[in-house]
Amino acid sequence: QLQLVESGGGLVQAGGSLRLSCVASGRTRGDFAMGWFRQAPGKEREFVAAIPWSESRTYYSDSVKGRFTISRGNDRNRVYLQMNQVKPEDTGVYHCATTYATRWLETAKYDSWGQGTQVTVSS
Repeated sequence: QLQLVESGGGLVQAGGSLRLSCVASGRTRGDFAMGWFRQAPGKEREFVAAIPWSESRTYYSDSVKGRFTISRGNDRNRVYLQMNQVKPEDTGVYHCATTYATRWLETAKYDSWGQGTQVTVSS
């Protein structure tokens, strides 16, 4: 498994912006997609965005489409989540994860996870 470390979380006012980062390290066994997930208190972890190794396209949940942008660093071991026009319902712990599978929208297909970074959006 890869080791993942997220950063960039914090407190932001509704309508503001935040940029999350995640770096992966360790031994890989091939090309991997990277994704962002979030978990609000009392709720299940939910998919936010994903980007495959080839960066051929990106995937977003309906709740963040048009506001968030996922991208990968040049070394492919970093992933970013640019969060614009944030809303109070975006509050939660954001985790990055990696998968060698191609079903990038499915939480269960991800096998390495970071500890998460807290994002709190005030109204």
